[in-house]
Amino acid sequence: MLLFSAILTCPLEVVKTRLQSSSVTLYISEVQLSTVNGASVARMSPPGPLHCLKLILEKEGPRSLFRGLGPNLVGVAPSSYSDNITSKPDLEHLFFPGFTAITATNPIWLIKTRLQLDARNRGERRMSAFECVRRVYQSDGLRGFYRGMSASYAGISETVIHFVIYESIKRKLIESKANANMDDEDESVKDASDFVGMMLAAATSKTCATSIAYPHEVIRTRLREEGSKYRSFFQTLNMVVREEGYRALYRGLTTHLVRQIPNTAIMMCTYELVVYLLNG
Repeated sequence: MLLFSAILTCPLEVVKTRLQSSSVTLYISEVQLSTVNGASVARMSPPGPLHCLKLILEKEGPRSLFRGLGPNLVGVAPSSYSDNITSKPDLEHLFFPGFTAITATNPIWLIKTRLQLDARNRGERRMSAFECVRRVYQSDGLRGFYRGMSASYAGISETVIHFVIYESIKRKLIESKANANMDDEDESVKDASDFVGMMLAAATSKTCATSIAYPHEVIRTRLREEGSKYRSFFQTLNMVVREEGYRALYRGLTTHLVRQIPNTAIMMCTYELVVYLLNG
């Protein structure tokens, strides 16, 4: 399930990463009329997801939409484990597995990001994962494999917010059902509508959490760029806001939501169903 989802959504992941980056290849020129003297001036503006997808297909070919898939498949299992620990949704059991998984898998995700940002025209030789590892080590040493880890640590807040909202909505749904069925069958019996409600609760909570915590995704991508001018979490945050405005912190959000929300809803519903069946 996890591997199939990673393969299916890889093109969305590539588009999202390109939109988050500072690469000038993402920008298109727009012409505006000056309000002062009527002269036309050109400014640079980032494209939307569809335009970015079109640029990748035209200049690089469809294979580029699956750049970084190998590292993604390697790292998806431990990361999904840390993102979906629901058996003990207290803060201690949300933070520590997340820190452990992030520390262990950060080199994998750094390689994945570098490969996804490696834009090459059709026919040009593409950088392999092993070549990427060699270049990172030659330029930055072992420390280079842990760039962006501070932003990933900040991203644990998204998981916390997600589960806090999810558990709150879930509790309200259970209370609502209990009030509606006070004289009916056993409250522990669940039907299809209960699991649909949990899917909607998961989708709602993930949307809220992602929208709140999303800037850490952009900062993490910037920190992982090759030869980056970005050095630390807050330095990157300040630089992005100063040079590109607050909207730049949400570039790629729509693509990220399209990729994440259905996956989260299905996984949470599956978890609840398995727990229900095991508890008989």
